[in-house]
Amino acid sequence: VQLQASGGGLVQPGGSLRLSCTASGLQLDNYAIGWFRQAPAKEREGVSCISWHDGRRYYVDSVKGRFTISRDNAKNTVYLQMDSLKPEGTAVYYCATAFRPSSVALAAGWASGLFAGGYWGKGTLVTVSS
Repeated sequence: VQLQASGGGLVQPGGSLRLSCTASGLQLDNYAIGWFRQAPAKEREGVSCISWHDGRRYYVDSVKGRFTISRDNAKNTVYLQMDSLKPEGTAVYYCATAFRPSSVALAAGWASGLFAGGYWGKGTLVTVSS
């Protein structure tokens, strides 16, 4: 099983990037997918997640209205569209899986450990700088 985040790069403040999370050896439609990030000298934080079955999406407050998570099960891929990027968005971004969590569990725990036991991909670096 391999999970891979891609699409990072250097972007100016106010710019956009779309990250992709792809999997091999794993059908992502059985999993909630979360995006996390870790900035230098900071702890990892949850950015967004999407349910495996009911389409619910969650976002950390700092990205609401600017980031959009989506999934294409036919392509076995989950995306994170990041618009109006800010310098504080500079971080390594990771995607991770959680196997069929209930709606209650996902809502309560997506940013606080629900994904800890799942698959994690190698991250992709996003640098927001002029």
